[in-house]
Amino acid sequence: MPTSRNTALERLNTLLETSAETDNGYLDLLGAANQAGPPTGITQRLMRTTLLPQVYERYWRPALGRALKGPFGPSMAGEVTLATKLLRLKPGHTALDVACGTGRFTRAFGAAVGPDGLAIGLDGARTMLAKAVGEGGPDTVAYLRADAVHLPLKASTVDAVCCFAALHMFAEPETALDSFARVLKPGGRIVLLTTARSGWQPRRLIESAGGIVSGQRMFDRGEIAASLRARGFTEITGRYAGVTQIVAGRLG
Repeated sequence: MPTSRNTALERLNTLLETSAETDNGYLDLLGAANQAGPPTGITQRLMRTTLLPQVYERYWRPALGRALKGPFGPSMAGEVTLATKLLRLKPGHTALDVACGTGRFTRAFGAAVGPDGLAIGLDGARTMLAKAVGEGGPDTVAYLRADAVHLPLKASTVDAVCCFAALHMFAEPETALDSFARVLKPGGRIVLLTTARSGWQPRRLIESAGGIVSGQRMFDRGEIAASLRARGFTEITGRYAGVTQIVAGRLG
């Protein structure tokens, strides 16, 4: 029999290093803090506003994604499908959606892991999580307000980690990758969508300047794959569209 949403929250609590209190339908480890780490720019600050979550899934994220991915990159729906496929989610799996926003990926993962699985949506913005909770979804979904860089989960507790359109906004992306690897079980899978700077110098300068203005780090092509390889990931794949890259791999 499928679990209730409260049961999903209880299951999530058992995976945490420190127990969390339920607040407005999600677990909260940040309390009164506005965010977990230092602000990195205007794009990150927008995520905490009241208006953006209301238009995020339908307008903001698809429009911004299309601008960054260009005409040949996947749609947002295509990203969800691709992420689910690359993570090879199965019934009973535990999936972690880092910087989940309003929960579109998390809900899809909840459906993929079935009634015996768990899909965790983690974000630092109260407004995003409030919208995510309000959207409903499978009873296997549970949301957590916590630090996305220093994940509060116990080691080797999840089968899959997804982080789309967020790593480049973290103040410490390499620390975040360490944390992602730590919480994954051996053989677990990861998929990331982040920035990818062009190798052509004139365009590279423009892209770098855009990153500085928006507070987003511009990674080089192949940089994330190399970082995953250094952390013991294998079966690494990468695909590029515009100034974005989608990188996936298996731990061990």
